[in-house]
Amino acid sequence: MNEDLRRPTYPSALPRARFEAMARRVRQWTAAEVRQTLVEPILHPSTWRIRALGMSTFVGHPLFYFIWTLWLPQPYEDLVLRLMMSLFGLSLLVVPGLTASPPSRVAATTFTLIFWITLPWFFSWMYFCNSGNPVWLASLGAMFLIYYHLTDWRLATVGSISGLVVAWAMFHAVGPDAQPITFALGATNAVVLAFCWFMAITLGLSSSNLRREQLNYTLGTMGIMAHELRTPLATMQLIGEALRNEARQEGEDGERVQMLAQRLTNLVRNMNHQIDMQITNARLMRLPRHTEAMSAAALVDLAIADYPFRSSRERDCVVIRVHGDFRFLGSRALFLQVMDNLTKNALRSLAAASTASRPGDLLIEVGAQGNRGRIVFTDKGVGMDDDLQARIFQPFFSTDRGTGHGLGLAFCQRVVQGAQGTIRVKSAPLKGAIFTIELPLA
Repeated sequence: MNEDLRRPTYPSALPRARFEAMARRVRQWTAAEVRQTLVEPILHPSTWRIRALGMSTFVGHPLFYFIWTLWLPQPYEDLVLRLMMSLFGLSLLVVPGLTASPPSRVAATTFTLIFWITLPWFFSWMYFCNSGNPVWLASLGAMFLIYYHLTDWRLATVGSISGLVVAWAMFHAVGPDAQPITFALGATNAVVLAFCWFMAITLGLSSSNLRREQLNYTLGTMGIMAHELRTPLATMQLIGEALRNEARQEGEDGERVQMLAQRLTNLVRNMNHQIDMQITNARLMRLPRHTEAMSAAALVDLAIADYPFRSSRERDCVVIRVHGDFRFLGSRALFLQVMDNLTKNALRSLAAASTASRPGDLLIEVGAQGNRGRIVFTDKGVGMDDDLQARIFQPFFSTDRGTGHGLGLAFCQRVVQGAQGTIRVKSAPLKGAIFTIELPLA
């Protein structure tokens, strides 16, 4: 008998197995696209972009009011409503803190509310008030594309649906006496709007995926570079240990060798510390959310104890003063990184000053007042002018043009704001700087 006929036959994958595989792929996609990626109220929230959005809203609404009233009249226009929308745009230009980058939690909430009112709610309201005519059909379709390009696709989806529903309910409750939208017109418009909405979601998803992939590639490249750097560093560490062992047998000459070996070990420790810090800073937009209660004084003590000072003189210039300890909620690992960043910046500023550093040139104070705790870094370094202070927390802005990447203080601000706190700076040229972190008590 033919051997092929003797072999047992196996049925193809069962429908249940196929369904489970498909469900697994859906869960993986959902985890990558929906749960893990940050929801950003404004994509690429630079100061210029926020101001441009504010100016277009501030100028655009009065301009279109006159176009649709005097030049190409439409069935419904309301000057008061247009001026209200214009004032929302003006707030983005004049309210302090709304143009800061990265935005604070309050600013992000404000952006979300302003653009929900001025985009999905307003355009849906005007669409119903104008009986779904071609002008407002096109405007509503354009709104979908603008909204999804402006904010994260999940916020845009929730905002579009809620804005449409709220505008429809308000129109039927308090809207003007407009011509009803016929079934045929409504069905035609629904097809057009569905197409616009679908394309907006598709573009939003592709944009989100592109940003995530770019970040992953960047972090992957940094990981490879870190690995390649750590390999020779590990060899240097072993050489330092071998030198120290040999130095113990060489008498007086061995003391010098042991000192050089210790310097080599400190250099390796410092370079590993810098690698860890740069990788953490680069994850500015993907910081973990876990929190734990911690002591501010213990946090500062640990950060300074583990900091890789370049010399004992540099270590001696740091003084910690605890007026009153407090506990707060946050990520210990991230806040240790914040302490490292602020310490590194202060020591760099002191090194740039002309005078030799002395004990107390970097004073770190911990205290609490009311329901807020404070960690204050005060240095006697070179300081900075008002223009630098206004930009110091912006990503990729650095006062150190040689080695600075401009992410350290932006990272600090994001971590502190994630713990419901604030960070601010007070400084003047040649008069040092004061960085104050305020945190709610746990």
